[in-house]
Amino acid sequence: INIQYINVQFSMNVIITGASKGIGKAIAEMFAATGHNLFICARGEQALYRTMEELMTGHPAASIKAKPVDLSIKEQAKEFGNWCLSFAVPDILVNNAGLFEPGSVHNEPEGTLENQLAINLYGAYHLTRTVLPKMMERHSGHIFNICSIASLHAYENGGAYSISKHAMYGFSKNLREEMKPHGIKVTSVHPGAVMSDSWGDFDNSSKRIMVAQDIAKMLYASSQLSVAACVEDIVIRPQLGDL
Repeated sequence: INIQYINVQFSMNVIITGASKGIGKAIAEMFAATGHNLFICARGEQALYRTMEELMTGHPAASIKAKPVDLSIKEQAKEFGNWCLSFAVPDILVNNAGLFEPGSVHNEPEGTLENQLAINLYGAYHLTRTVLPKMMERHSGHIFNICSIASLHAYENGGAYSISKHAMYGFSKNLREEMKPHGIKVTSVHPGAVMSDSWGDFDNSSKRIMVAQDIAKMLYASSQLSVAACVEDIVIRPQLGDL
């Protein structure tokens, strides 16, 4: 059986936010490698188009469309959703875009909470609400919300970030219940420490923390199950535990 041929013939329409680096880029590479149609966005225009070019060059069987978007701005989040719908109804939506701003509730800069909620929650909320009606009409689809280990428990220097990720998990859990009768799956993904730009020049030669491909592999596998199965939560931590 030619698996590559099957994947291309039955390609899915996949929206991935924050796709220019880190976990989002790894997820985009996973779906591009299996010949799907990708609609990707990120705030940084140069990095986004560079990622699009890399995916198109490395995976010519995939279709890649990209649009620079700041999802923390409600109007842009809705515009991106409608832009995607102008091409196709998504089979998969990956709400990955996010930003970590360290701090503590009692002394983090004024406006940190508002900024973290706008980036880590509101964008996903407004984008999802934009594309959901068409997905519900079709009675199928799968939404992945990239939450965090910080969604599950508080930790030092988490502050507004942890609050925003708790909120993201609440959004995801509520959406899961709402979408059950509509044939749409919802999965909350809780990664622990993953090697990304947030870790700067961290020396990971000892493999102390995970790589983005670990998260992408788990998400992709969850997207391939039968319509009767839904992975509700993916909790994935470094082998030696959280830092």
